[in-house]
Amino acid sequence: MSVGRLVARTVIGGLFIGHGTQKLFGWFGGPGPDGTAAMMESLELRPGKVHALVGGVTETVGGSLLAAGLATPLASAALTGVMTTAIRKVHLPHGPWAANGGWEYNAVLIGAVTALAETGPGNLSLDHLLGTERSGPAWALAALATGVGTAALTMAVGRRGTPSVPPATDRSAAQAAQDGTAGDPTTADG
Repeated sequence: MSVGRLVARTVIGGLFIGHGTQKLFGWFGGPGPDGTAAMMESLELRPGKVHALVGGVTETVGGSLLAAGLATPLASAALTGVMTTAIRKVHLPHGPWAANGGWEYNAVLIGAVTALAETGPGNLSLDHLLGTERSGPAWALAALATGVGTAALTMAVGRRGTPSVPPATDRSAAQAAQDGTAGDPTTADG
């Protein structure tokens, strides 16, 4: 089973690293810091530049930790937080199905990282190598609750912030966020 967990961790973690670096650096066709800041502003996550940086760092570091199998419950909490925010701010109005811009993919990722927090990262991980593995139902529930709670707090603070960038005037990351296609290559226009 360690091989299965290794594959799950590296695929999920690697994709989160890619998604985070899209925000931070514009890699892999991402909007970069300015486009991500505009998207965050449109989602009432203000100031947009701060939330863009926090979101990108959380996805990149959380994905890295998950892929390495290091501090797995912390990685799970971080990634659950960004996915919960994405569900609430982008995907919820579109229903469950990803083909319609919905939240199913985000929910599957939350389920997967919660399962990894419960089962542990496996023998092929830094947690195992260093003897720091923490796993089990309590760790999984704590990671899930921490991620959801942090997302709720982030969204509450973001609503109170002052806008820091002017609204985008073209079809950008901000518009993509509003129509449910933010960061989703299967529903993006091109």
